This record gives sequence, C-alpha cells and structure tokens, in this order.
Amino acid sequence: MKNVVYEIKENKQIADKIYQMTLLGDTGAITRPGQFVNLKVNDCYLRRPISVCDWDKDSLQIIYKIVGTGTEKMAQLLPGDTMDALTGLGNGYDTAKSGERPVLLGGGVGVPPLYALAKQLKNEGKKPMAVLGFQTATEVFLVEEFSRFCEVTVTTADGSMGRKGFVTNPLAEMDYTYFYACGPMPMFRAIEKIAKGGGQYSFEEKMGCGFGACMGCSCQTKQGAKRICKEGPVLEREEVVW
Repeated sequence: MKNVVYEIKENKQIADKIYQMTLLGDTGAITRPGQFVNLKVNDCYLRRPISVCDWDKDSLQIIYKIVGTGTEKMAQLLPGDTMDALTGLGNGYDTAKSGERPVLLGGGVGVPPLYALAKQLKNEGKKPMAVLGFQTATEVFLVEEFSRFCEVTVTTADGSMGRKGFVTNPLAEMDYTYFYACGPMPMFRAIEKIAKGGGQYSFEEKMGCGFGACMGCSCQTKQGAKRICKEGPVLEREEVVW
C-alpha cells in the first residue's frame, strides 16, 4: 500500500452516469489486474474504493458510476485537480490457472478491472473471451477496447444491445478453461450455479478503511472470514462459502 496524491489528467463521461478518470502519478504499488485504489473525496468521511481499469508507469485509469454524494463530487473534478489515494490495495487476479481459453465475466461497474486482465492474458499468449453485462444500451462501455484483446459478447437485461439477458446466458453455451468474474453478488450466485471448473470472483463491497484494519468487509470462506480489502477482493471459487 502506498499513499499518493495524483493529478487528474482527464475526467469524462463515457456512458449513462459512467465516468472515466485518468490520474497522473506513481503507480509502482499496482502489480496485478483487479487491485484497487481508495480515494479521498472532499467533505466525505470515508474514502471511495474504485477498481483500477488500466495503468502504466506514470498513470492509471479508473471507471466509476455516479451512485451517491462521493461519486457525484468526483464527476465534477477537472483536469489539474488532485486526488489523494491509497494505492496498490487488494490482491488482484492470478492468471497462472487460466488455461488456454479463459472467459471474463463482468457486470456493470464490475467490467473495468477485467480490462487490464484481458490485456495481460493476451500478452501471456492466452485466448481470452469476455462477456460484458449491462442493464441497457446507454450504460454500455469499453466494448471496443476489450475487442482488441479478446472475443466479446455483450448482454443487456432489456435487450437494447447485444444479447438479451445476463452474462450467464452465453456462459452456459461456452467452452472455456477457467473463469474470472467481477460484479454484484446476485450475478456471482447465478454464475456459481452453472459455471464449469475453477474460477476467481472479485467482490464488490463497501469498505471502511480499505486496508484490513476495521474488518468491515469480511466474506465467509472455508478458511474462515477473509477481508475483501486485504485478502480479497479476488477470492477463488472453491474457497467461498455461499
């Protein structure tokens, strides 16, 4: 974990209530796709945990949705403004078990951390696939970007873009070696009923501290309670007690 003050390079809307922010500064603490940053927002008591979408040695990108006061304030920030962040948090995805043809399953704002994962898997010589699920067409984002690294299937709950339904609909028909998922808990429960073989889930949880001190974001596993911010957010399918 590292405390960094980033300069905002860009903060733009890319879909309905969805924003992409590029931050300039030290990214040395980020080592794996699936890690997150915990951002300090003016006049908000708790920091906001946001997954890292992508990064290089000098900058990182996050994608967030306006859901409350904190993210509303973030959407108003301009290039040149700064953000205080705890960075390099969480354990991230492990690509060692992916096999030749893994599938990435993202739901809504669970899509962004899978982008860097898709890039890494492609760079490792794998042939990843992605199923990106949204409620409606106005909320769809990153499809073109994902298509540079993997085969992409889009689903929308109302059928306004791509395939009507949820990520589990195409998943049931796919041939894959492993799965990686990020999204809401109902999506995970649906995946768990039909998924084949091994996989990893990245959990979305409200967090107090973001680095394991408060025990406020625990998940029950076969090895006991694990903190989503510290031992997670990525947990292996086999260890989670559903």
